[in-house]
Amino acid sequence: MGNAAPVTLVSGDEELLADRAVASVVSSVRAAEPTAEVHDLVGAKVEPGELTRLMSPSLFGDRSVVVVRNAQDLTKDVVTETVKYAAHPSDDVTLVLVHPGGVKGKALVDGVKKAGAQVVTVAKLTKAGERIDFIRNEFRGLGRTIAPAAAHALLDAVGSDLRELAAACSQLAFDTQEKTVGEAAVARYHRGRAEVSGFNVADMAVEGKLAEALEQLRWALSTGVAPVLIVSALAGGLRSLAKVSGAPRNANENQLAGRLGMPPWKIRNARRQLNGWGPEGLSRAIQAVATADEQVKGGGTDAAYALENTIQTIVHSRNGR
Repeated sequence: MGNAAPVTLVSGDEELLADRAVASVVSSVRAAEPTAEVHDLVGAKVEPGELTRLMSPSLFGDRSVVVVRNAQDLTKDVVTETVKYAAHPSDDVTLVLVHPGGVKGKALVDGVKKAGAQVVTVAKLTKAGERIDFIRNEFRGLGRTIAPAAAHALLDAVGSDLRELAAACSQLAFDTQEKTVGEAAVARYHRGRAEVSGFNVADMAVEGKLAEALEQLRWALSTGVAPVLIVSALAGGLRSLAKVSGAPRNANENQLAGRLGMPPWKIRNARRQLNGWGPEGLSRAIQAVATADEQVKGGGTDAAYALENTIQTIVHSRNGR
């Protein structure tokens, strides 16, 4: 089973780090057993008896990984079933429970901890210094380094969302040749490089440019941009519109930056993109992205198809179409 613990509890509200923790467990299992099957479930949809069936030892010794996201939404009966299993896990199955923290689902958390589950904490990075360290580690993982001034410039430009920061780090490492990425490279990239990313897809979608958004999506997927990063960019773009739409129109960007938690350039961009959007359309678009987020994390079978449908919904929600 590699180095993966029989039962792992991923606890915390930083989604990117939670997704990476899950991926790390799956990779560890598949390093030992490449054909191991992965069952990716959503807590609210797990029926009593389902986990017991999936986690029963295989007659043929087949390995598997069972991932339960939003584990705080498991019903009381399923929690009892899960805690009982955690005390005596199967050798053939690795169970990963993803819980956002908080009091909901506390019985599950306490129960599996008492049973000896490995705990991985993925709390949000609330301090600028922690996010700077995150940026440095991203580049280190890509075999590169980033100058201190460049790391701060990147944080100022992109904001605090870790998915957006991770995507920006990856794109910069791809775009630049120097071993240490400098401030000039960050400035060049954020003046609008031609290479596609989830941000390009999101910009085209919220601006109502359907053909361009779909073209950018297909190119992004073909060049290896992860579907979860594209969903994150779409969600980030719509969140920016929602934040700015509720702000006083006569307030300047610098005044709003602190209140909205957004850099001034991003507020200017959102104000431009708001043209054609109303509250109902924004609500529909945000709901569509929430559905896509579930689908690309295992709720659906075709991430590309889910993203195409979501982009169409976003574009059609603009101007109430």
